[in-house]
Amino acid sequence: MQLRHVRTLLAPQDGTARVTCMAWSASSARFAVCTAERVVLLYDEQGERRDKFSTKPADAKYGRKSYVVKGMAFSPDSTKLAVGQTDNIVYVYRIGEEWGDKKVICNKFIQTSAVTCLLWPAENVIVFGLAEGKVRLANTKNNKSSTIYVTDSYVVSLTSNVSGKGILSGHADGTIVRFFFDDEGSGESQGKFAVHPCPPYALAWAPNSIVAAGCDKKIVAYGKEGSVIQTLDYSRDSSEKEFTTAATSPSGQSIVIGSYDRLRVLNWSPRRGAWEEGKPKEIAHLYTITALAWKRDGSRICAGTLCGGVEQFDCCLRKTIYKNKFEITYVGPSQVIVKNLSTGTRVVLKSQYGYEIDEVKILGKDRYLVAHTSDTLLLGDISSNKLSEVAWQGSGGNEKFFFDNENVCMIFNAGELTLVEYGSNDILGSVRTEFMNPHLVSVRINERQQRGVDENKRLAYLVDIKTIATVDLVGGYNTGTISHDSKIDWLELNETGHKLLFRDKKMRLQLYDIGSSTKSTILSYCSYVQWVPGSDVVVAQNRNSLCIWYNIDAPERVTMFPLKGDIVGLERSDGKTEVLVSEGVSTVSYTLDEGLIEFGTAIDDGDYHRATAFLETLEMSTETEAMWRTLSRLALEARQLHIAERCFAALGNMAKARFLHETNAIADQAAQEHGGDGSDHYLVRARLAMLDKNYKLAEMIFLEQNATEEAMEMYQELHMWDECIVVAKAKGHPMLEKLRRGYYQWLLDTQQEEKAGEVQEEQGDYVAAISLYLRAGLPARAARLAMGRDELLTSADVIDRISVALVRGELYEQAGDLFEKVGNPRKALECYSKGSAFLKAVELARLAFPAEVVKLEEAWGDHLVQQKQLDAAINHYIEASVAGGDACCLALKTAFGARCSVKAIEAALEARQWKKAVYILDLQDKQTAAKYYLKIAQHYAALQEYQVAEELYIKGGQTKDAVDMYTQAGLWEQAHKLAVKCMSQEDVSVLYITQAQEMERQGKYKEAERLYITVNEPDMAITMYKKCKMYDRMVSLVAKYHKDLLGDTHLHLGKELEAEGRLQEAEYHYLEAKDWKTTVNMYRVHDMWEDAYRVAKAHGGANSHKHVAYLWAKSLGGEAAVKLLSKFGLLEMAIDHATDSGVFEFAFELARLSMKQKMPDIHLKYAMFLEDEGKFEEAEGEFIKAGKPKEAVLMFVHNQDWDAAQRVAEAHDPDSVADVLVGQAQFAFEQREFQKAEAFLLRAQRPELAIKYYKEAGMWSEALRICKEYVPGRLGELQEECAREAGKKGSSGSEGLLEQAREWEQAGEYARAVDCYLKVQDASNSVLVEKCLLKAAELAVKFLGQSRSVEVTRTVAPQLVAMKKYSMAAELYLNLDLIREAIDALIEGEEWSKAKHIAKEFDPRSEEYVDQRYKEYLKKQGKVDSLVGIDVMAALDTYAKQEQWEKCLEVAAKQSYPVLHKYIALYATHLICEGSWDKALRLYVEHGAPANPQNFNIYKRLFVEMVNAPGMNCAEAYSSWAGLRDMLLSLCEALLKSGEGSAPVQEEFERMLLVSHYCATRAAVQGLQLDMVAAQLSISLLRHTDLLPADKAFYEAGMAAKAVGWENMAFVFLNRFLDLSDAIEEGNLDSLDHSDFQRTDIPCEVPLPAHQHVPEEQREEVRDWVLTVSMDQRLEQVLPQDERSTFEASLVAAGTGVRSLPCLLTGYPVLRNKLELRPGREVKREVWYKFMKAVKSCLTGIDRPSPRGAPFQSQGISLSADIPQPCGP
Repeated sequence: MQLRHVRTLLAPQDGTARVTCMAWSASSARFAVCTAERVVLLYDEQGERRDKFSTKPADAKYGRKSYVVKGMAFSPDSTKLAVGQTDNIVYVYRIGEEWGDKKVICNKFIQTSAVTCLLWPAENVIVFGLAEGKVRLANTKNNKSSTIYVTDSYVVSLTSNVSGKGILSGHADGTIVRFFFDDEGSGESQGKFAVHPCPPYALAWAPNSIVAAGCDKKIVAYGKEGSVIQTLDYSRDSSEKEFTTAATSPSGQSIVIGSYDRLRVLNWSPRRGAWEEGKPKEIAHLYTITALAWKRDGSRICAGTLCGGVEQFDCCLRKTIYKNKFEITYVGPSQVIVKNLSTGTRVVLKSQYGYEIDEVKILGKDRYLVAHTSDTLLLGDISSNKLSEVAWQGSGGNEKFFFDNENVCMIFNAGELTLVEYGSNDILGSVRTEFMNPHLVSVRINERQQRGVDENKRLAYLVDIKTIATVDLVGGYNTGTISHDSKIDWLELNETGHKLLFRDKKMRLQLYDIGSSTKSTILSYCSYVQWVPGSDVVVAQNRNSLCIWYNIDAPERVTMFPLKGDIVGLERSDGKTEVLVSEGVSTVSYTLDEGLIEFGTAIDDGDYHRATAFLETLEMSTETEAMWRTLSRLALEARQLHIAERCFAALGNMAKARFLHETNAIADQAAQEHGGDGSDHYLVRARLAMLDKNYKLAEMIFLEQNATEEAMEMYQELHMWDECIVVAKAKGHPMLEKLRRGYYQWLLDTQQEEKAGEVQEEQGDYVAAISLYLRAGLPARAARLAMGRDELLTSADVIDRISVALVRGELYEQAGDLFEKVGNPRKALECYSKGSAFLKAVELARLAFPAEVVKLEEAWGDHLVQQKQLDAAINHYIEASVAGGDACCLALKTAFGARCSVKAIEAALEARQWKKAVYILDLQDKQTAAKYYLKIAQHYAALQEYQVAEELYIKGGQTKDAVDMYTQAGLWEQAHKLAVKCMSQEDVSVLYITQAQEMERQGKYKEAERLYITVNEPDMAITMYKKCKMYDRMVSLVAKYHKDLLGDTHLHLGKELEAEGRLQEAEYHYLEAKDWKTTVNMYRVHDMWEDAYRVAKAHGGANSHKHVAYLWAKSLGGEAAVKLLSKFGLLEMAIDHATDSGVFEFAFELARLSMKQKMPDIHLKYAMFLEDEGKFEEAEGEFIKAGKPKEAVLMFVHNQDWDAAQRVAEAHDPDSVADVLVGQAQFAFEQREFQKAEAFLLRAQRPELAIKYYKEAGMWSEALRICKEYVPGRLGELQEECAREAGKKGSSGSEGLLEQAREWEQAGEYARAVDCYLKVQDASNSVLVEKCLLKAAELAVKFLGQSRSVEVTRTVAPQLVAMKKYSMAAELYLNLDLIREAIDALIEGEEWSKAKHIAKEFDPRSEEYVDQRYKEYLKKQGKVDSLVGIDVMAALDTYAKQEQWEKCLEVAAKQSYPVLHKYIALYATHLICEGSWDKALRLYVEHGAPANPQNFNIYKRLFVEMVNAPGMNCAEAYSSWAGLRDMLLSLCEALLKSGEGSAPVQEEFERMLLVSHYCATRAAVQGLQLDMVAAQLSISLLRHTDLLPADKAFYEAGMAAKAVGWENMAFVFLNRFLDLSDAIEEGNLDSLDHSDFQRTDIPCEVPLPAHQHVPEEQREEVRDWVLTVSMDQRLEQVLPQDERSTFEASLVAAGTGVRSLPCLLTGYPVLRNKLELRPGREVKREVWYKFMKAVKSCLTGIDRPSPRGAPFQSQGISLSADIPQPCGP
């Protein structure tokens, strides 16, 4: 985790204004800060200050400044804020739920000492520390406080664990105390936890450890029982100050500790089991951090400072956007915040066990969360904020999740169904099933409350395709198994889980009662079935019928309704249940009877009294009213009239209630008179028929009883006069006529003119009837009557009255019919038109007014458009446009027809009659039709009819839109084919690449790839996939387009994936690259030995897997290693290999645990190894352990450690003692230590060997002595042998002289003894001579005088020097104080250190003499390396003289900068003289070019050499030009800084820099195939022909211009080149003509080149071309000009003298469309884009002949053109 500063919430002050405390609310919506002024500032989640309030002192008389706020905490519900103060009180403020709510003190707790810190870990529980050492608890519910525990030391800090169920207190004496409210089963102790070295002001409690820090600058992590597990010591860091405060992240994975100007971050590493320090956040002038507060969701942390500032930091690990709908913020390894971007709601997903959360997915219509950790699975419902974490072993991501049930998530994996209830951290249930369709699994979780049942969780699923099992998930047992005879394709439990519906493949619907285990078929054909939510009502569809079971316990009782479509859903909300039916294009809803759903049981049972009692308990509502109505109807049908009366009374229908009351009274009276319930009485039956509005039935009942008067009275009361008159007429009632008159009068009195008119019409009075109809406002009926009677049509008065009434009533169509009937066509046509009766109007017009048909057709079309009858309007517009010419002139016909055609087109488009619109458009002119083609094309494009759309786009002149259509549809081939036809290749490429990049940004990589491939840019596609880490696609493209790089690509990808920890993927790529060893090493590094062994065995050699197994075992060690090697059968081989490899410890371990018989061999080999290493004592022990003491003895003998050899032999191998003595004797003889040798041999009882050695040494006397004493039997033989030897040598032999010298010495004649010793000369025995000389010197010094001693020494010492015994000679000289001679002897022997030591010790004046001789020696011997340490400059001069330049520069580089560049200058001069100017240039590129005036000539010479060198105008010369440019750039910058050079010098080098820049850029663009830019650069270089060889410059410019087709310029420049070439031959420039360059900045006066720079053959080719062009006379010998009337490459305008800035890429003047890279540095925008495109093409790996890895620089401008291999490592 890293901290990123977000914003400053509170600006710091200039002085001390300490932020004493801060707190985040549990909801993360509020943040509180207490300032030094004791004011609490409240901020919202976004960091905006929303409110504030001042705290109060415990006693107002002491004033506002009598206390300091030391602690502050929000309540768990975020509505209260506790404040702890130093005036011995804790206040609790109610701050409300909304901003601006009044702040009220709701609790206060007075204490005996100052409050120092405060927490609010749980509801109603506040914990705080006091200055007197107590830690107390305040209960906000009862407003009382109590002591948790007491200490003797000031409480400096308080913190809680992540769950808030435990607290820690830190005290001034360093004590840390732990207390648990609930240890959550951890078993950890409480009480005194640890003693910290200093007061732990910074205290944090993470799940894995407790971290404390203070003024000793150390951070200490304690284990769960107080042991120190880690210490981070910053006491030696002078920049660190004391640690003041700490905060733990909500997940406990990170800790932030504050100090001075710094926040330190600690992150817990589960792998290491330790804290890892992240990068500290350092902010200058932040000063001391006084408070920290971590937002509860973990995304922010705030820091308060000593100066009153509050800074907010983002502390998330990373953020991602998911589907552009959710923001996923990883605030810790185990905590993720998921935020809905549209609603702003957030869910905090956290692993309760601290596991690292991998990828978070949002599934199930963006409602449900799914995330994996290493050992658990996290699920969540975003809408309800219910989260679950269950144990879950990794299954490779093969799980399938189903979220159809809102309460439970169904997970299918490997044939197992697992149920997880949201909000629960335990798996609800798990069963085996192979059927993953959610329609074949039904889960019910407490969906309906049942009496006496607290938990009701049921599951039904398929065991096999014909068997259903039901499970009680609470008890975990099987409640039933249902076997069926056909395959089951759907099943569902009811909400109580007691009944199960299922359907088979034959579409039969079955009902299974789980309680009774009974199964029944309730529908023979079922296409849809569903339980009604919240009830046991079932809705199903049987073909064209809707079937409803309101009482499923009686499945035979089904309610059915006819349907015209298919049921698509069922909705129940707001007390309303609807069945949604799709009827073609529309959806119709069928509402179910909610009353029946709720009280259907009572109704089905016929217990209307119970139903009434049920309804009386409900309040009146729309649903209740409907139920009352249903009950009233059923009660009436059942003749339960009292219940019906009660229903109507409840409904407020007092008329029916009164009517029923009267009926009930009649029934009661009839019952009293006739018995029964009275319901059969005719009055009761008639009244019920009347109540049912079945008046005919009531009439029949009355007439059956001959109660005619009652029947007539009934009709009269109901004002049913017609029926009354019919009854009276049928019965011949005398009041018939009176009834008729009364009926007519009643009609008139009640203003029922229509009914009165009908009466008059029936009686034949038509005029009166018409008048009544007109009075009733029914002119249309009057018109119908008039048109039906011919006699009325002749009455003008009647017709006028009717027509006026019709027009007034806007009944124009009827008026038109009337006018047409009476023969008035004009008025009829007008009325038809006004009434929009265009059919009749057109028909009439065709007969009477043909000229008006066209206008009527158009008006008819307009009317239909207004009525949205667009299809019909089209035909009328067409008719109008076609018929318009019959009656109009040509101009009017054209305008009218075009207008109608446009209307027809627009109507067709609005009616979506596309084909008809196209047909009409094809008949119109292109100008009119163009805009409509585009709209129709867009429609067909939306329908994916791209061919038709393309034709229409082309017809409409919008070909580019057609290309865009194909591009958006992913039809790249068609788009490319079309684009090529209408666009340039470059535009097509730009279009496709731009579109591909857009696709890439949208994540549509496949489409982007196809676009890149279409325009032959596979490398860009490869780069895209590499950037997105889509390696499979990347590799496939590399294999297809860069097969030679495939192996390198695999290897590179393997390394990247390994670095990311994706080892299996890395393995695949390594193996594809045929590099199994890297794969094995990768797994070894990550301690994944099984995989390493698997790879080695599968892909390595015959013994590679054995080697891996050996290394694996070695990493395990102990018993595990033995078991592993035994498993593979490699135990003995591993022991041998470990022994041979020198890994003896591992070999011993394996042998000790498994093969003890191998121990001696291992000890022996180990001893031999130690012997080779020179560890003889250890080797001795190993030889002895191996049972080979003889070998130990021989080892010591070989190394001449005789004492050790003797000791071992005596202790372990007595037989070897003699051998040891013999060996010692032999060595002693070799060393001429004869007495020792003799003693050893005598101890070994080998005197014969002593005699032999003496004989070999020529010491016959000693041999004789030994023989005489120990081997007397051989004495005679030895004497004879000695005599023969002496005879051979004669009396003057060395032996004789030696014997004589000894005799003189024994006799005390030392002078004579010395002379004899000096006379001994034996070239074959230098040891003897040396011994004699030393003996002579010794005797002279001891027994002779000073002068003789000096004489003998001066005689002996030179001889010793000649014998190379320099030290001995020097020692002799020193014995006589001959210091200089001793020094010379040592110098002669090149023992310089001894000579130096003697000079320093005995004659300090000779030290200089020794040093001088040593220097002369080193120089003479050429040992310059040694001379360096004595005289560096002399060494450097020697190196230079010997031309060891690399060594010279290496040594000089270690000296000062001027020294280095002195020898660089010498070396560069040497190289230039040898013609290796390129090496000299590389020297200055590598080491820099100092602004030393003495070096200026070298720099200029390098420039001259390079510009004159042949073959430098090519891409391959880029590196050389770039080197020269870089050198000159550094030189110019150095000159500018140092001021060493004068202005002319500075200007000269700047011009050289510009030339080198142009040449380097030209070489670069040649490699990028930008030939035109290269030509422009060659032309721009002509401005500098005073520095460049003029003939070469004009030749290159002319040839470049010719190559790009600028033949005019080519002709001018090459002509100039030929003139210069001739001038070089002649030796002067007098004959040059400068007229072509008069108004340009190309210099006319230039130096004459010393020789031709262009070969003769090329010059002749130029001559031929110039001559040919001159003869053709097709070119003008003029230079092209721009808008300045100046040569286009000239920087200076000819007329004004204004100088333009040159383009850095072309050298041409930048006149417009410029791009400023920096002040004074410009490029042409189009050239820049072209250049950057070419560079990007090279960057993607296109193989061009351009320099690789070349940085372009231009006078301080650096353009990177690094072109790597495509997809290489």
